[in-house]
Amino acid sequence: MGRIVGKQSIAFDEPAYIIEGASIVGEKEGEGPLGKQFDVVEQDPMLGQDSWEEAESLLQKEAIQKVLFKSNMNKEDIRYIFAGDLLGQLIATTFGILEFEIPFFGLYGACSTIGEALSVAAITVEGGNANNVIAIASSHFASAERQFRFPLAYGNQRPYAATWTVTGAGAVIVSKDKGFAKITGITTGKIVDYGVKDAQNMGACMAPAAADVIYTHFKDFNTTAEDYDKIITGDLGIVGKTILLDLLRDKGYDISKVHMDCGIEMFDASSQDTHAGGSGCGCAATVLTSYIFKQLKKKAWKKVLFIPTGALMSPVSFNEGNSVPGIAHLVQIEAC
Repeated sequence: MGRIVGKQSIAFDEPAYIIEGASIVGEKEGEGPLGKQFDVVEQDPMLGQDSWEEAESLLQKEAIQKVLFKSNMNKEDIRYIFAGDLLGQLIATTFGILEFEIPFFGLYGACSTIGEALSVAAITVEGGNANNVIAIASSHFASAERQFRFPLAYGNQRPYAATWTVTGAGAVIVSKDKGFAKITGITTGKIVDYGVKDAQNMGACMAPAAADVIYTHFKDFNTTAEDYDKIITGDLGIVGKTILLDLLRDKGYDISKVHMDCGIEMFDASSQDTHAGGSGCGCAATVLTSYIFKQLKKKAWKKVLFIPTGALMSPVSFNEGNSVPGIAHLVQIEAC
């Protein structure tokens, strides 16, 4: 059974295993540095649907279908789905997973949702409450812009600190049966608010939460950066990465040699005009289920920390002038 460790962590003596992952992305993501890593690159941003939101739902549907196919499983083999997205009341998820008729827990951690989903999935499987579950998260550039920023036709200028919401969905099957990797621990993040109100600079909003949960994990597990092949944040981007490294150095930890950020890896900022990098629930989810999983499968990396990060805002909170608190959920993954 899982053991409570330190202030915010759980160590799994009987780990929950990762059987397989699947990644579906849009055309822009497919043109980036990781383009060949993804399972499917969609060329039509609408995916043949009538709205951006319906397109995002289809991303989730396709990701689940793909991960089931790659795992040689049927939907009847899955006990629960833990899933979420960025849209109001998780509508992308609701309509995306509807036809699978699998019991569902809807999760919202903003762009950290895949970390939250993996954490809850591992607790459920390791506790003996399910044999196989799916963790999935998605985002879509246009649906996120419509909800949080400006209509695309408005053509507003984006500041250089802004990130580009990834169009994509990543799905993971977590199981009691042995897979290519295992979840050996989690550190659940706290809401951290440094009072930043610039919603266009989400890296600055989220970096303090990432620093807090990484520092807490080091303390809870009595480890340092040298104990991991990679420490991977979700979507801090160039601005957030700098803040994260500075905050952890102030606490006595230098992770610069092993740190990687999914948002920076997703795009070529200079040629793709994505400014600070990528973000969105689909950013960390698709990089995890493609590039990161492939490194674990071939044991190029044997032990990593995966820390997707989220900016906890809504159109209402932003328009009322509130700050943008951050959250980050840490998952410790080891190759088998």
